[in-house]
Amino acid sequence: MSLGLYIHVPFCKTRCHFCAFYLQIHREDRALAYLESLGREIRLHVELNSLKGRPLDTVYFGGGTPTTLSSDQLSYILEQVRHCFGLQEHAEVTLEAYPDTVTERGMRSLFQAGFNRISFGVQSMDDSELIRIGRRSLRTSAHSAVAAARLVGFTNINLDLIYGLPGQTMRSWLATLDETLGLEPTHVSSYALTIEEGTRLHRDLHQGGSDEPDADLQNAMEDEAVSLLTAAGFERYEISNYSRPGFACRHNQLYWRGDEYLGLGPSAQSYLDGCRFGIVEDLLTYHRTLEFGNLPIQECERLTPEQCRRETIVFGLRLIEGTDLGIVEESMDRTWEQVLDRLLDQGLLEERSGRVRMTEQGRRFADSIAVELL
Repeated sequence: MSLGLYIHVPFCKTRCHFCAFYLQIHREDRALAYLESLGREIRLHVELNSLKGRPLDTVYFGGGTPTTLSSDQLSYILEQVRHCFGLQEHAEVTLEAYPDTVTERGMRSLFQAGFNRISFGVQSMDDSELIRIGRRSLRTSAHSAVAAARLVGFTNINLDLIYGLPGQTMRSWLATLDETLGLEPTHVSSYALTIEEGTRLHRDLHQGGSDEPDADLQNAMEDEAVSLLTAAGFERYEISNYSRPGFACRHNQLYWRGDEYLGLGPSAQSYLDGCRFGIVEDLLTYHRTLEFGNLPIQECERLTPEQCRRETIVFGLRLIEGTDLGIVEESMDRTWEQVLDRLLDQGLLEERSGRVRMTEQGRRFADSIAVELL
């Protein structure tokens, strides 16, 4: 079983209109306090032997925007992780970044420090769409960032895209896909826009300033993404993720295959020893709790073996390959069997080559299927 580490960096320069993640606007005093508390959190887990001496297979810096921290600060965190937890020889170390927060010099330093995968939040290659979602970086920033990342040595480069943005048309989406492919990434993540409560887009919707995403248009956009990315040599290995051979994100596969991971930083989630727990979504509480020598955990759930198996199955259904039929049958009781049979009859799930997986239609209702099965 693989073991991963997720580090939540809760800072951005500005908040995008679609973002519902926990974050604060970056200030250097906040960043320095965060670094001190994060160090305490790491040392507490060492004292508690949370990882039982197992070195990490993957490390993922997410946010927020991790690259609001300096390259020296990010490299310092990674060195703490390497020293305190240990890394496997070929560990995958991912850094999320917005294109306008990186420089060639900074990325060279990060690559030399051990980061070997970079994920740029591009979202769109249309400047008017970027402005409508509150982004300050425009499409040219993505070109510059990718070129600089490749120049300093990064060969594993992901680009995040969102479809169904306000004002986006099929024509502009196809142009975004074409321009994305022109940058020759090794991985593309393509997400349908969802309007989350508490976001600027959610407020605009309820004040009549914007419309709900058009579901039919989003479905058509997804179909075009599948077609174009597949034709370009990408394999769709998860509902929203495509990679060239050998470049599937190992860290995200931990979540979908039921492996273990530790989360650090405000709002981060963990799954260790059959237990799920989350860190408080408040920087001040995070700091104060760690100052008193305690982990800032706000919720903890011990899963039964049956719950663990079912979660592994449900998360595994997000993978295009699906879940082993034998594991599914081991977890069946009468009620669960009836739900599975109904989903199979509705054409949302299918059995193929000894596995259960979502159909193309089922993938469009993945969240609803997960709720029914859990």
